[in-house]
Amino acid sequence: MAGEAEARPAPRAGASATVSRATYARRVSMAATGGMAQDDLPLRSTYTPRHPLDLRLTLSPLSRGRQDPTMVWQPGVIWRTQPTPQGDATLRLAERGGAVEAMAWGPGAEWAISAVPELLGAGDDLDGFDASGHALLHDSHRRNPGLRMLRTGLVLEVMVAAILEQKITTLEARRAWSYLLRRHGAPAPGPAPEGMRVFPSVAVLRRIPSWEWHRAGVDPSRSRAALAAASVAPGLERTLSLGRGGPEVERRLRSVPGVGVWTAAETMQRSHGDPDTVSVGDYHLPSIVGHALIGRAVDDDGMLELLAPWAGHRQRVMRLIGSSGFQKPRRGPRMTIQDHRFH
Repeated sequence: MAGEAEARPAPRAGASATVSRATYARRVSMAATGGMAQDDLPLRSTYTPRHPLDLRLTLSPLSRGRQDPTMVWQPGVIWRTQPTPQGDATLRLAERGGAVEAMAWGPGAEWAISAVPELLGAGDDLDGFDASGHALLHDSHRRNPGLRMLRTGLVLEVMVAAILEQKITTLEARRAWSYLLRRHGAPAPGPAPEGMRVFPSVAVLRRIPSWEWHRAGVDPSRSRAALAAASVAPGLERTLSLGRGGPEVERRLRSVPGVGVWTAAETMQRSHGDPDTVSVGDYHLPSIVGHALIGRAVDDDGMLELLAPWAGHRQRVMRLIGSSGFQKPRRGPRMTIQDHRFH
């Protein structure tokens, strides 16, 4: 017997993503009586967006490199683990024509399936966005119509990932993320690709000893910030009810010790689906934006001035720059990577 729930089409505002729970419930009952393992029971749905959707381009901000244990990229398929409010889940997304077939396993499968439309940008609103005034943006918008602003609905996971990226190189941050997930993350439910892990629970995060943070290459200030975020996790998740971003969401996220304007922005862009907030304080972004828009480097103030005409969609503009293929001129030495993990 195939362990999956059948999907039946039903209308939904802005999207089509439907699930029938009857088969799933029957098979959970079978699992409880020894008929099959519950983690092998997928819940399935089909999401048909009412707009173009590029699955890889939309979800790329969630990837922490090839060694990220929470995401696996395969041709036409993306696997992602999620620490949902209902429990851990593994989500498999596959492009089929103009639709996305979703399958999920684990205690959080129902939550993961229901969140697929928002994850893939169903709530992203392009009203008021006009890229026609700049050739590079106009061309990127034309060539990448499937770029959407994702919304995971999982604040703590995204915030801790952003904290790990504070003031270090991308390579160092990805190495720390991979180490912590492989050492302390839970095994992915269901038939996930080998090595996939789920972001640790609050209880597990708070039990990670100081020497493990050190071995991951995470200094005390960042580990303290991650633990501070874990201590107020329910409050962080409640900010999702305030919308896709904005000053009040930022204020609440920044109330966590060690979370500043950059970390709050990086969090809101992914967990809340904020199309506007700019990651002020980033080492590279002002130069990239400046060169892309006017052909020269600028500082944070200059970047904000350049992005002002697209207020409400400034993060979308930055995603379009990143998706355009544009690369700023390289000058000077790269930042040195210092490894103190085994000192």
